[in-house]
Amino acid sequence: MKAVRFHEYGDPDVLRYQDVEQPVPGVGEVRIRVAGTSFNSVDGNIRGGFMRGPIPVVLPHTPGIDVAGTVDALGEGVTGIEVGADVVGFLPMDGDGAAAEYVLAPAGILAPAPESVPLADAAALPVVGLTAYQALFDHGKLRAGQRVLINGAGGAVGGYAVQLAKNAGAHVIATAGHRSSGAVRSAGADEVIDHTTTSVTAAVTEPVDIALNLAPVDPAELAALVTLVRPGGVVVNTTVWMPAPSDEERGVRGIDLFVRSDAEQLAQLVASIDRGELRVDVAERVPLAELPALHARAAEGAVHGKVVVVPPAG
Repeated sequence: MKAVRFHEYGDPDVLRYQDVEQPVPGVGEVRIRVAGTSFNSVDGNIRGGFMRGPIPVVLPHTPGIDVAGTVDALGEGVTGIEVGADVVGFLPMDGDGAAAEYVLAPAGILAPAPESVPLADAAALPVVGLTAYQALFDHGKLRAGQRVLINGAGGAVGGYAVQLAKNAGAHVIATAGHRSSGAVRSAGADEVIDHTTTSVTAAVTEPVDIALNLAPVDPAELAALVTLVRPGGVVVNTTVWMPAPSDEERGVRGIDLFVRSDAEQLAQLVASIDRGELRVDVAERVPLAELPALHARAAEGAVHGKVVVVPPAG
């Protein structure tokens, strides 16, 4: 089969499009014929060798932690899933990923794929959708009627976070640049702040219950978000190299989010998509052979929105 792998850590040019052996599922695993994977910023960090501590991969390594595809073989002991089933999943980050024609996955991480979007496009959901869901509900404990600030709403996680918060009955304040402000508003934001022209702390005049930071802001900007949160509220931060700020005196918690694979939550997101409540936005679709070039563009900051990577049709 074709796959993209890197044999050493480094810049995007360490990625190779090559022929490798097709994997065989072990106990509790299924093999998936990949319809699509997607690019996540963590892929570049793993390839660059910056995540060796928390995510120790074995070289050579195939990236791609999102998968959408069709089950084509079952390992021993797998029940409740059949060959031919279309599935989506967030793959183990330390194992080989879905930048290949076939990938192995633990059966327990998979959810049925949405029926209302093309199968390859469903690869745009798992990691970023689960990040948004867990930030708002697992950590933020979001309830209807609350006020939510989503800082950096123009990215892929932000698009889902705005929709999920709005669907839950929250008042959503979102920051976005000029290029993405229209998409953020159409996702359901009640207020959109252009962070390139306006200070977030000046624009938010009433306290919020949850501040969700998705943007690589400087430490002072991140710390300032605490001042916008009401006593007893929470700051949830996804930029893991900067710890979430808190304010013990006012009972404002700071939580650093490390997204986890969760098949049940993923199935809930899929159901929302098929009910028409959640939109899957795909900015680009690129062939698997062009993944090294995609990594290079991402390293230059030239990738905007969610990119789906599609293996050759076979």
